[in-house]
Formats: sequence, C-alpha cells, structure tokens
Amino acid sequence: MHGDVASSRETRAETDIDAIRREGLTGRQLRMARRVAQKHNLPATSDFDAVRLLRQAGIDPFQRANMLELVVPFRDGGDGGGDDAGPGADRDKPESRIQLPQTIPAGKQTLPSTELNPMEKRMREIGEIQRDIARRRRRKLALLMTRLAFFVLLPTVIVGWYFYAVATPIYSTKSEFLILKADNSGGGGLGGLLSGTQFATSQDSIAVQSYLQSKDAMLRLDRDVGFKSHFTQPWIDPIQRLSPDPSNEEAYKTYRKYVTIGYDPTEGVLRMDVAAADPEVAAEYSRKLISYAEERVNHLSEQKREDQMRDAQLGFEEAEAERQKAQEALVALQQRGALLDPEGVIAALRGQINNVEIQLQEKQLQLAALLDNARPNQAKVDGASADVRRLENLLTALNERMLDASLGENSLAELSVRIQMAQADLATRDMMLQSALQQVEQTRMEANRQVRYLTTSVEPVASQEPSFPRKFENTILAFLIFSGIYLMISLTASILREQVSS
Repeated sequence: MHGDVASSRETRAETDIDAIRREGLTGRQLRMARRVAQKHNLPATSDFDAVRLLRQAGIDPFQRANMLELVVPFRDGGDGGGDDAGPGADRDKPESRIQLPQTIPAGKQTLPSTELNPMEKRMREIGEIQRDIARRRRRKLALLMTRLAFFVLLPTVIVGWYFYAVATPIYSTKSEFLILKADNSGGGGLGGLLSGTQFATSQDSIAVQSYLQSKDAMLRLDRDVGFKSHFTQPWIDPIQRLSPDPSNEEAYKTYRKYVTIGYDPTEGVLRMDVAAADPEVAAEYSRKLISYAEERVNHLSEQKREDQMRDAQLGFEEAEAERQKAQEALVALQQRGALLDPEGVIAALRGQINNVEIQLQEKQLQLAALLDNARPNQAKVDGASADVRRLENLLTALNERMLDASLGENSLAELSVRIQMAQADLATRDMMLQSALQQVEQTRMEANRQVRYLTTSVEPVASQEPSFPRKFENTILAFLIFSGIYLMISLTASILREQVSS
C-alpha cells in the first residue's frame, strides 16, 4: 500500500510538471520560483517542481511581494546579526546562505492532506463550471435536435412517405392552339395594319381562355365525359380524391387545379395543360376542351356577323317596303284619274276649244254677211244663227270641262302634280333600295372577312410517364418549407422572450 501511494504521487507530480513545462515560463521566472521555494523550505527537485510545490502551497512565485523578499539578506537566527558577520563566518556556514534544494527519497513521502489549497479549489471550481457549461450545451443541443426532429424531420418524412407510397400518379397532356382571322385584303386604317398580327385576335383569345377556365366549361365536360366521376374513383388517394357526391364548387376547385390554360400575347398562342389520373382520360379531356374552344370561337364570330347582316338586311327590307308603297301610290293616282296622261287631256281640250272658237268666229262672220244684205235669205240666216248657237253651246261645255280639269279636288292639274310627286318619290325609293342592296353585299363581304378560325398547333397526346408527384423535388420543398416555418417561429419566440425579459 505504501508503494502504491508513492507511485500515485509521483505520477501526479510528473503530470503537473508537464503542464507547467507547457506554460512556456522563462528562465528568470524559473530561477525566481526556485528561490521562493528555497525561502519557504520547500523540497523542490527542479525549477518546475518548485513552481508546482509553490502552487500547491498557495504561493504565487511570481508575485511582486515575493520578489522583494528575495532581495532582503539572509540572517541566521533572525536578529539581524548576519549583517555583522564577516567573511569567515560566511565561509564557516555556506549552507546558511545558499540553501539549494535537496532530493528526497520517495520512501520518505507522507500521505497527502485532505484539505485542498486555494489553487486546487479554484481549478476544481473552474472544471465544474466548464463541465456544467458543457452539460447545458449538450442538453440544449438535444432539445434543439428534438424540436427539429418533431417539427421539421417528422413532417418531412410524412410528406415524403405520402409522395413515394400513397400519392396517385397524375398524367399531364399538353396542347397548343391559336385563333386566326380571315385574310382582309380590303381592310384599311388601323384595323388593316393589325389584321395580320396576333393583336387582331387577342380579345377572342382572352375570351376563349376565360371560357375554358369557367365553371360552365367544367359542367359541360362533366356532362360529356364525366369529370366528377373520374376523380371520385376509390383507387385515387384521399388527398386528391373528391367526395362521393361533390358539389360544383368542390369539383371546380379540382378543375382549376388540373386544367391550366395560359395565353402568350407576344405569339398569340393558347397553351393548355390537362392532368388526370389516367393518360387516356387526360388526352380525351384536352380534345373535348379544344372542341369547346372551337365552338366558342365560331359562336363569337357568328354572332358578330349575324348582328351586322341583320342590320343591313333590315335596312334593305325597309327600303324595299317604302319603294313598294311609293309604287302603289302612283298606281292608285293613275287609276283614280283613269288617265295615263292628264296633261295630254288638258292639251286636247284646249285644242278643241280653240277649234270651236275659230268655227264660231267663221259662223258669226257668215251670219253677219247674210244680215248685211237688203233682203237676206231667211233660211240661210236661220241656219247660220243655229250654227252660231250650237258652237257657242259647245264652247261653253268645253270651257266648263276645262274649268273642271283645272280647278277642284279631282282636277286633272292636281292629279298631274300628284302623279309627278309620286313618280319622284318612286325614283327616290329606287335609289334607296339600290343603296341598301349594296350595303347588304358590302356587309356580307365584311362579315366573311371577320370569320375566326381555331387551329391546333400541338395535338394532345397521352403521356406515358406521370408528371405528378415529383417525389424528390416535392420532399425537398417540404423540408425547406417546414424549416422556414420553424425558423420564423423560433425567431419570433426569441424576440418575444427578449422583449418580455427586458
């Protein structure tokens, strides 16, 4: 047992000496430590052992007070007589001046004291503090790893398990189509400049895009090919599957998720991406939606053309009806007068009146010549008088007819004026009817130029590989999202704790 204690002390001493040797003390500091150890009668075997023994005794060898004590001369007995001793005394007692440390056999070492010196106590407290700090760090690290595992790794594992083992593969079908306008060789102005560009059909393309993304298109697709029934099948995973009897709003959310339509205004191309759990079903959905778009384009242009043609045709029908009314009025005037030429009748009456007046004047001259005779022939006088009387009656009748033809509501002059007005109105209606007919033809040509055509540049083809889920990418994305959420919550909690503690 004695040998074991000595060996332990020696091992500890060597360990302490090695630690002191690594401190890099200077030679002057080592010599000073040995002198201080010699002053305190410490059995140091070397300079480093002197430092060790001084520290065990709680003495700092490099303290300024100890350095000053080394300057005081050594006196034997402590009464100051050392100053009066001569050189002979110094020679007689060399050990009293120079007390070099002597080696001590290992067998004479005694057991260590149970009391710790201040240095060892301080070192032990420092070690306990360091161990406590390390223990707290390990505990905080364990808590951090636990929180990360619970809030980040576990949700990421669940999401990855869903994508790799549960999620139903979704197949996507891509297609592209564009809306074209008929060639407009006769167009002018700004419309003619834009007729050959994608801006000429941008409104129609936007209208078609809005229609394909509407609930109306979803309901029509469900009626034709069963959109709801496809996504309510039991082999689809619960997250992507619709309820057994989904409402239109629920189905419309799924429709907006799996039917994506984009319009590129620079190229005028509509790009459609349709996804479904079956590649053939996705291709069928895409073809149906393209047919719906084509019908919508035809309906838009047809309605516009019908509106233009309806207005032009209505104007033509009105012009034709007015012309017919004018023609009927002219015929009625002609029938009421029973004459085709009222002016000719008036001219004939005037000629008859002139002729009767000439004959009357001749008969009056003959009667005057007979009466100028001294013995006129009574028979000739009576005949001439009768002729004059008959011509006067005829002239009076012709004047009355002429007066009736010139005056009154049913006069030939008024009838003639009305006939002329009716003829002028008929001519005007003919011109208006001709103009309406030209307008109809021009509108028909313009409507033909405004026809829209939908052409499919990329046909829908069934996909052989699923486009969803992207297992690795979605798992990494989920990890980043959960990490970001945890980081934001941690930062918020730290800021709140700091505000509350301050």
